[in-house]
Amino acid sequence: MSAESTPEPGRRGKGRRRKPRSTRRKALLATAWAAAGVVVLGGAGAGYVYFKLNGNLTSIDINQLLGAHRPAKGATGSENILVLGSDTRAGANRRLGGGAADSGARADTAMIVHVHKGHKKATVVSIPRDTLIDRPACADTKGDTYPAAQGVMFNSAYATGGAPCAVKTVESLTGLRMDHYLEVDFTGFQRLIDDLGGVPVTTTRAIHDPQSHLNLPAGTHTLDGTQALGLVRTRHGVGDGSDLGRIQLQQAFVKALMDRVKDVGVLSNPKRLYDLADTATRSVTTDSDLGSVNSLADFAGGLKGIKSSHVQIVTMPVQYDPADPNRVLLEPRKAAQVWKALKGDRQVPATATADAATGRAGKVIGTP
Repeated sequence: MSAESTPEPGRRGKGRRRKPRSTRRKALLATAWAAAGVVVLGGAGAGYVYFKLNGNLTSIDINQLLGAHRPAKGATGSENILVLGSDTRAGANRRLGGGAADSGARADTAMIVHVHKGHKKATVVSIPRDTLIDRPACADTKGDTYPAAQGVMFNSAYATGGAPCAVKTVESLTGLRMDHYLEVDFTGFQRLIDDLGGVPVTTTRAIHDPQSHLNLPAGTHTLDGTQALGLVRTRHGVGDGSDLGRIQLQQAFVKALMDRVKDVGVLSNPKRLYDLADTATRSVTTDSDLGSVNSLADFAGGLKGIKSSHVQIVTMPVQYDPADPNRVLLEPRKAAQVWKALKGDRQVPATATADAATGRAGKVIGTP
C-alpha cells in the first residue's frame, strides 16, 4: 500500500471510523501481552509484547537442527521448556564479571519447566551446572559437529555447541522432549529486574560474596537488578560454596519474582509496559516456535493462571563426586523417578530427592 493510500490512524481503508475498543477489550489485550512474561523469565517473570517488538527477538530452529531422532512429544497436553541463563562475557555482559572476557559462554543456570496439563500448575527441575554427564554428539547452529564426550560438566554442552547441543544433551539425559527453548543473558536479567522496580526478598542471614558483588545484611530488601543478579549467581556466600547452594537461592528467587509480577501495576502504566516489553524481547533467545511476540503471547496466555504456590521446584538428584568436591554425580535411580513423574505429568515424589546433596545452604530467603 502506498503512502498516499494508507488509511489514517483509527480509520478503515474506506474512510469509515473504526469502532473504538471497549475498556474491557483493552484490558484483555494488555493482559495477553503481559502473560508473555511468564515465558520470558522461565515461568516466573514479566515481559510485555507489542507487535513492533518482533524485531527484537532472536530465535533458533531447534526442531530442524536436531532432526527426527528425538524423544516423542508428550501425549497429555503438558509441555517442557528448557530455560538457560547464559553467562556469556560478550558485549555488555563483560562488565558484569565472573570470568574471563574470552572464556566463552556457558549455561550458568539450567531449568526444565514442566507445565502440567491444563496449565494451572508447573514443576521446575534445576540441573546443577557442575554435574558430570555423558554428552551426546551434537552440532551447532553453523552446522559444525562435535563428537560425544564422557564425564564432562553439564554446562560444557552449551559452551561446545550452543543451544542445539544443550537441548540434545538434556533430552539424552532425561528422555523427555523439550518442546520449547528460552535463553536469558546476564544483562537482560538485570535490566528486567530494574524495569520491574526491584524484587522484595527477606534474607534470614547476611550474604557476603565479593565474587558476585553481593553484600546483603539479614533482613528485608528490594533487590535491584545488580543485587538480584548477584544473588542468583553467588555460590561462595551461602552453604558449602557449591553450585547446589546457589541453586537453592535461584529457586527461592523465582518464587519471589513470580509474586512480584502479580503485584506490579503495569497495565495502568503504559511506559512501564513498553519498557518491560522492549527489555524482555531484547533479552531472550527462543526456539523458532516462540520466535514472534504473537507466538509468545499465545503460549504465555495459557500460563497466566499459574501461581507461585502451584509451582513445585526441585533439584535433579545428585551426590558430591568423591574424587572432586567441586563436581557432582547424577543419582540415576532417583533421577529416573523425576523423569518418570514429568513424563506422566505428575509432581515429583519426595522419595526422588530425599537424601540428595543440597549444598547445605538451608533457608536463606524467607517470606518478606
